[in-house]
Amino acid sequence: MTDRIGVSGRWCWTVLALAMFCLESQASNHATGLMEVYGLALEYDPTYHAAMKERDAGLGERAIGRAALLPKLSLQYQSGRNESEVTQPGFFGSTTTDRSYRSYSSSLTLEQPIIDYEAISRYYRGVAQAHHADARFRSRSQELAVRVTQAYTEALYANDQIELAQAQKRAFTEQMKLNGRRLQVGEGTRTDMLETQARYDLAQAQEIEAQDNADAAIRDLIAMVGQPLSAQDLAPLAEKFEVLPLELNRFEAWRDIALLNNPELASLRYALDAADEQIEQARAGHLPKVSLYATAGRQKSSSESTYDQRYVTNSVGIQVSVPIFAGGGVSAAVGQAVDNSGRLRYENDAKLNEVMNDLRKQFNLYNSSFAKMRAFQLAVNSAQELTVAMKKSVAGGERVNSDILDAEQRYYDALRNLAQARYAYLTSWLKVRFLAGKLSDVDISILAQCFDVTRQRNGERRHAQHPKFD
Repeated sequence: MTDRIGVSGRWCWTVLALAMFCLESQASNHATGLMEVYGLALEYDPTYHAAMKERDAGLGERAIGRAALLPKLSLQYQSGRNESEVTQPGFFGSTTTDRSYRSYSSSLTLEQPIIDYEAISRYYRGVAQAHHADARFRSRSQELAVRVTQAYTEALYANDQIELAQAQKRAFTEQMKLNGRRLQVGEGTRTDMLETQARYDLAQAQEIEAQDNADAAIRDLIAMVGQPLSAQDLAPLAEKFEVLPLELNRFEAWRDIALLNNPELASLRYALDAADEQIEQARAGHLPKVSLYATAGRQKSSSESTYDQRYVTNSVGIQVSVPIFAGGGVSAAVGQAVDNSGRLRYENDAKLNEVMNDLRKQFNLYNSSFAKMRAFQLAVNSAQELTVAMKKSVAGGERVNSDILDAEQRYYDALRNLAQARYAYLTSWLKVRFLAGKLSDVDISILAQCFDVTRQRNGERRHAQHPKFD
């Protein structure tokens, strides 16, 4: 499959994704997968459909420009009722005659440009604008996949934070019960109770913040798919997913691919070509135009001098138009077009730097996230063992309550960091391909396999991603 995302291919994936969604929605033990959400976004997302209309409108510029080079056929017809008074001088005085008559005139004209530099420039400008619209749509098409994945993973991550905060609250609740029992037997202090309560309140505040983030993320997703969803309906990350390798391990290789294939950069290059043709089109105001014409005319009583006379006139010839002075408008139009072209060149350079910086950032993030996942997984395991050891040490009188709370906090921080690294790994893999202009629907289907759609929607917590929260 080519990296260029065509409309027909996208609709095939849409139909497939919607069919999968209908089948899985019949079974309550299946979650809404990334591919299903992507298919719904292709069907509904207003930004994507606006890009389609923008592309269709831009493709019309080619036909508009070509029309200026093709023959033009026009028909003019005029018919009227005339009342006139004609006074003619004579030897014995003037005589006056009243006339009442009908007149008509018609002409059929065919004109073919021979030399028209403005029309030629307009055509090439239309071609560049059509290419610009197509490249811009390819960029918006690939961007849709990134936006869907970003919102999908942000909703999952926010829901992870809710569950982590709830797990922390349960752990601190148990710790407060233990503090209460120790206080009753004289082994604990009031300070221990207050420390644990403070950590519980902090976890509760984090839960509220995570709920707000989850609501914002899921609303972004709903705006793209046009259907009600909740974070609990989304398929979570699989407990273990295959590593998503990049075909090339060097940033320079991805940079070269992006320079050739990034559709946003391509659209700016075509926009610059169109601006250059706009300069030539403006300069054509100083140049002559030559065209062939053929006219067939019919007239009757078209004027007083041809009263009651009929004329049939057929003519073929060459028409030459030479501009002499237009009040300085042509020179002003040329200067304006030159300035506009210069602006686009600077914007092109700025966009090139932006894309290259983003590509470097995502490439580095992809490599670092994989290493972070390993490190954070080890940190989770170590923090969990440390928590168990701290509880035993406190029971033996070797440690105090704050040591347990610190160990618990490190454990949950490690879980948060691990979840964040996993999502960052997946999205950076996707964005590298997007910025390089290599993203396709096949890549979305590969990424979708990293999420577990077999999770039950109701009742089952997503503890499989992490060690037990409780």
